Amino acid sequence: MDTPVQKGHPRGLYLLFMTEMWERFSYYGMRAIFVLYMTKMLLMGDAEASEIYGSYTGLVYLTPLLGGYLSDRFLGNRRSIEIGGVLMAIGQFFMFFSASTSGTNAITLMWVGLTMLIIGNGFFKPNISTMVGQLYPKGDRRVDSAFTIFYMGINLGAFFAPLIAGTLAEKVDFKWGFLAAGIGMIIGLITFMVQKNKLLVDENNEPIGLPTNKFGIAQFAMVVGAIGMIFFFMNFKTMFKSDLDIIGYLIYGAMILMPLLVLTDKGLSKEERDRIMVIFILAFFVIFFWGAFEQAGASLTIFADRQTDRTIFGWEMPASYFQSVNPLAIILLAPLFSSLWLNLGNRGKEPSSPKKMAIGLALVALGYVVIAFAVYGLGALDKVSMFWLIALYVIHTMGELCLSPIGLSMVSKLSPLRFSSLLMGTWFLANAAANKFAGTLSALIPGSGEDGQGAKTTSFLGFQITDLFDFFLVFIVMCGIAAVILFAMSRWLEKKMHGVN
Repeated sequence: MDTPVQKGHPRGLYLLFMTEMWERFSYYGMRAIFVLYMTKMLLMGDAEASEIYGSYTGLVYLTPLLGGYLSDRFLGNRRSIEIGGVLMAIGQFFMFFSASTSGTNAITLMWVGLTMLIIGNGFFKPNISTMVGQLYPKGDRRVDSAFTIFYMGINLGAFFAPLIAGTLAEKVDFKWGFLAAGIGMIIGLITFMVQKNKLLVDENNEPIGLPTNKFGIAQFAMVVGAIGMIFFFMNFKTMFKSDLDIIGYLIYGAMILMPLLVLTDKGLSKEERDRIMVIFILAFFVIFFWGAFEQAGASLTIFADRQTDRTIFGWEMPASYFQSVNPLAIILLAPLFSSLWLNLGNRGKEPSSPKKMAIGLALVALGYVVIAFAVYGLGALDKVSMFWLIALYVIHTMGELCLSPIGLSMVSKLSPLRFSSLLMGTWFLANAAANKFAGTLSALIPGSGEDGQGAKTTSFLGFQITDLFDFFLVFIVMCGIAAVILFAMSRWLEKKMHGVN
């Protein structure tokens, strides 16, 4: 029986809201300026910077598997959030130190900073979301609205971060942008630590998220080992002067191994196996969506910096500002999409989850159609109006609203209870693969150098990419074909879902 609806929300929700808002401010502030820092200050080529960006964001989605495991069995949510927050703050300050020096020292400090950010995120990200649900009794109908409020915190932080960190980085010095991201993380961490004992309690006023077992030497060694391993992976190419992409092998290998581990479980019924197959199939299509969508922090930032007219009344807007369009559009459009699905559902016309995700893929392809039209025939030194890029981001946000929340909800509905955490981790593993793929695709952007000189030709599956139109055409074709195939498969997938929509 459902617990009676209570008025308002626990005060702990607003503590988690503020903590997550500042953590997202820290993450998206750094992300907005990261590729620009590598290409402008470290003088890396576009391809190298894109590959590093893909490895970093890919590993950010991989390490929550470790953080979630240690939290569930030893640390508890509170301590995991604190460890993650401290590590991420340290990581941002190492990025500050990196931008304060030059040469080999700057790159070494960057590797240390990225390692701390990756491991810290692994502890922080899965645990703060879990605590939102723990604030409410089982069956409480306020949970959905609580996650909506929490999601607004994510997008508020993501909206303000590029404006503040981007202004400091591009108008003053990159080190101040990283410092702002570090200070944001410190504010969120202090807020959490000061208020946690008072506010993070359940309906019976009992504390939530406490440690479950003693965190011993073996677990500490696991964390230290993970830090050392990530640092080694991130620094491998530089250390050994090698082109071997071991991070790609790690992420893609895990993406292949996880389905094999789950689907070979002999305890699965036919219905459970069918539903799990749907999760893995849709996770595969999600890679194409996020691979195109996550160009925002890589190739699209390079495009915004070099070939977008950002002048407003004589003032040049920082290129990083464009990364605030997506969170602002989510805040404005999310209620409209929620109302749309509700109205269609009441009329019996709401699309199934696979169809919604196919629509999401089609919309991300449409966004690239818009920008491809804008750059057709564009010279290496020519620039397009900023409104073309803004239009792309708004259309992509519409695609995100069709795919991202729908996918998370679908995984929770289709997963057998005993595999729910593992399959949610697999869903985020698809995001890790997608972000790594995004870096690989971004590296295909033709040309190098801010003055358009030294233009290079790249290729993808035999297709020669000689200009930006060709580059954006890759995403149109890739996401367009994926959308058509997924839509064609949707009826079969719906049958395999066995009544779950």
